[in-house]
Amino acid sequence: MSRIITAIIALPILFASIWISRLELLFVALAVGAMMIGLYEFWMLSAKRDAKAQRELGTIFAVALLTAFYFNAPVTWPALTLMILVAFVVATLAGAMLKGAPFERMIPATGATIGGVCYVVLLGGHLVALRAGFPMPLAAHLLTFFFFILMGSDTAAYYTGRAFGRHKLAPSVSPGKTWEGAAGGLLASLGFAALAHYWFFPELSLRAALPLAAAMNVLGVVGDLTESALKRGSGAKDAARILPGHGGLLDRLDSLLFNAPLIYYFAVFYFADTLQHAQLP
Repeated sequence: MSRIITAIIALPILFASIWISRLELLFVALAVGAMMIGLYEFWMLSAKRDAKAQRELGTIFAVALLTAFYFNAPVTWPALTLMILVAFVVATLAGAMLKGAPFERMIPATGATIGGVCYVVLLGGHLVALRAGFPMPLAAHLLTFFFFILMGSDTAAYYTGRAFGRHKLAPSVSPGKTWEGAAGGLLASLGFAALAHYWFFPELSLRAALPLAAAMNVLGVVGDLTESALKRGSGAKDAARILPGHGGLLDRLDSLLFNAPLIYYFAVFYFADTLQHAQLP
């Protein structure tokens, strides 16, 4: 019940921030807030295995990356994103060295710092670029399609797995997931893609929507299992206990993070003519 209540409260706010043009900054604030909390949850998980990240430094470069994403840097100035990442890696390694002993903690500490920012912010930041850097209503259509597919397939996989699940998908990582649930989620993603095409996104052809939805579903499962493996490695059941019935923010971002670059770069190439007409690079 707590999961349903959380969704009832959160989803209207999310979709209002997607569809109402003047609420662009609300979407950006929600996305940035979720990613920064998810990043700190990642660092808390790593700390359980004595991999203590340089949180202050990581936060500075996470904000720098998100700022670049807000100005659509992946398309308008790709070198900016690369420059920030290079500076981040150099600063993290140098900072760990300058902190001094124990040097045996340098590798896990730098790995946690760089890995957390790349996993949560570098991947997830593409949603900020999509909302702020693409013209309306294309940005709204893409983001609605994105959440429609992932939320719909995740829900279908959950209930299909509970009803028909017999064969474990990855028992060593996530004992609750089954092949039957994964199949149900995949079929649902195709159905939701077709519904999206006829309902609100006719610009996206079925020939493109169906394989895109299938790829998103597969990446979503991989992302979910990856986050489960991270939690299992740290000995935690949930990344945190922020959202009633859902765990932490990282538990909700898991399937979104791997798919954010996919939907962004798909849109850059598929809607190239639209973007060019809108005077975007």
